[in-house]
Amino acid sequence: MPNSTDPSRGVVITGLGVLTPQAIGSEALAQSLRTGRTGLRQVDPPHAFAAPGNLIGAVWEFTEETAKKEYLKAHRKHIKVMSRDVQLGVASAMMALEDAAIASDTLDRERIGVEFGSNLMFSTPDYLAGPAGKCVDEEHPEFSIKRWAPRGMPEMEPLWMLKYLPNMPACHVGIFTDSRGPNNSITCDEVSGGLAMGEAASIIRRDSADVMIVGSIGNRVHQIKAIHAGLWDTLGSDPEHPDQAVKPYDVRRNGHALSEAGIAMVLEGDAFARGRGARVLGTVLGTGSSCVAGRDGRPDYRKAVANAMTKAMRQAGLTPADIGHINGHGFATPLHDAQEALAIHDVFGQHAGKVPVTGLKGYHGSPGAAGGLIETAMSLLALRQGEIPQTLNTTQPDASLGLNVVIGEPIPTDNPVFIKVTFTLIGQAVATVIRGEPA
Repeated sequence: MPNSTDPSRGVVITGLGVLTPQAIGSEALAQSLRTGRTGLRQVDPPHAFAAPGNLIGAVWEFTEETAKKEYLKAHRKHIKVMSRDVQLGVASAMMALEDAAIASDTLDRERIGVEFGSNLMFSTPDYLAGPAGKCVDEEHPEFSIKRWAPRGMPEMEPLWMLKYLPNMPACHVGIFTDSRGPNNSITCDEVSGGLAMGEAASIIRRDSADVMIVGSIGNRVHQIKAIHAGLWDTLGSDPEHPDQAVKPYDVRRNGHALSEAGIAMVLEGDAFARGRGARVLGTVLGTGSSCVAGRDGRPDYRKAVANAMTKAMRQAGLTPADIGHINGHGFATPLHDAQEALAIHDVFGQHAGKVPVTGLKGYHGSPGAAGGLIETAMSLLALRQGEIPQTLNTTQPDASLGLNVVIGEPIPTDNPVFIKVTFTLIGQAVATVIRGEPA
């Protein structure tokens, strides 16, 4: 097989599986875009999450019980070795394959691969409470790590680690689908999904696979992760309208919201997909990534995002004038939105104030590694109706950013090409250029 990437070999998206706070399934997700429905809610009890106003976005309808009965019915016996994160990822992959309508018995299993992004996964405090409790007693009331091996470890569930390894979504998906091609896991926070898509597209272009199952999962409503976010992140709030707290690019923006999600897509070689009569949702035209930091270690978001967008458009063979809209990171913090806007101006120049920009975290918050692919799917679904989705909750775009932010309602477009931008707090960025397809 050729070991070099052939940019002329097309890569298309033929299936979607989505589990988000606002919707489960692509049809429901598309409906949430049309109606402007958010999945962010205030939760009780208040001490459970370190978030302003206890506002989070959970996949509300996804429980272990519904996973067994519906989303993972065929694999229910394996749920005991899956954390919630893994369940979301595997369920989304199974949904995406069904959506792609692939007849699995006709496929060469050596030509199907898996690329999955994920965040680090933590067990909940109550999971370790029993074993930790064995390390203290009346004679030794304080916990000591020296007592962990003889007392605590024997109380641990033998398969505990298998529930929380970041590579387990890709492992389970590969096993359940008998996919014997390339299999890889990427753990780079928000850019994980975009990197997974870029790598999967390259695998197909160099003719090392016909089909790639690409996905990403993120769970930031976990008790420990929520505390970390409360200490390190800028979390938004709106006391009068709590569910409207996330306002990307708005002059009143003050932070994002914690959430969880699972997303998967089926990527195929264009000739392979069309040969089997597949419905095509979009075409991956180009991807680019960059990580930039100064000598002092501080991230340079502006440069990283600009680099990623430039590389993606170069691979796609396009210029800024060819882009129909920008699906931005839209972190809804004063610093990050401003840095992203500067990068857009650096790359788009005179087009920066004209090209429509949308930021979609008002719908689902910030689910970490899953965010980039979820928002990519949202643009794809909107473009099937000839629209660009609105930036939910944003009513007063910050004029200093100089961006043409889509607000109020979705707007019509006859240009199906968009660029998706995502970046992390430590300065990693990824951009993907995609052409959507009408319904």
